[in-house]
Amino acid sequence: MEERDHLVNVLQQASEAIKRNDVAKLKELSDQTIHAASIHKDTDSISVATIIYSIGKVLERDRFKKVKGCAEFCGNVGRFIEEAVSALKKGDEVTFKNKLQEIISSVKKLSPNLRKNVEDVFRKAQINKASKIYEHGISMENTANLLGITMFELAGYSGQKGTADVPEAKTVDVKTRIKFAMDMFT
Repeated sequence: MEERDHLVNVLQQASEAIKRNDVAKLKELSDQTIHAASIHKDTDSISVATIIYSIGKVLERDRFKKVKGCAEFCGNVGRFIEEAVSALKKGDEVTFKNKLQEIISSVKKLSPNLRKNVEDVFRKAQINKASKIYEHGISMENTANLLGITMFELAGYSGQKGTADVPEAKTVDVKTRIKFAMDMFT
C-alpha cells in the first residue's frame, strides 16, 4: 500500500514536470523512485524510474524537440502517466502495468530517426538506473535481471563510473583521519 501511494505521488509530480518541461524534477523523481525500488526490489518502481528518467532525457535534448512527432509523443506519455495514476488509485495493477507498457510501445510509433534516438535513450536509462540500484548494494546479477539488461552492460557502465563518483564512497584525507583517530584516544 505504501509503495503504491509513493508511485501515485511520483507519477503525479512527473506528469506536472513534463507539462512544465522540468527536466531536473524528472531526474530527482527518478532517483527517489530508484532508492525505494532498491529497498523493495519492486519492478514497477524500476519501470517508473526508468520511464521518468528517459522522458527527462528526451525533453532535455533540443534536437529531439525539433523532430516531427516529439511533442505528440511527450503529450501521449503525459496522458498515459495520468491514466496510470488513475489505475493505481483504483488498485487496478493490470491497467497500471498496461499504461507503462503503452509508454514504451509508443516509442515504436515514432518516425524512424526519432524512434532510434528515443530507444537509445531508454536503453541507456535502463543501464543508468541499474547502476544506481547496484550502488544500493543489490548484486550485479539481480540488478541486471530486474532491469532486463546484461551483466556485461551493467559492469561496463559501473566500471566507467567508478565508486569514487558515489558520495558515500569518498574518503577523507589522511590528516583528517589521523586527527579523528587521535581525538578518539584523548
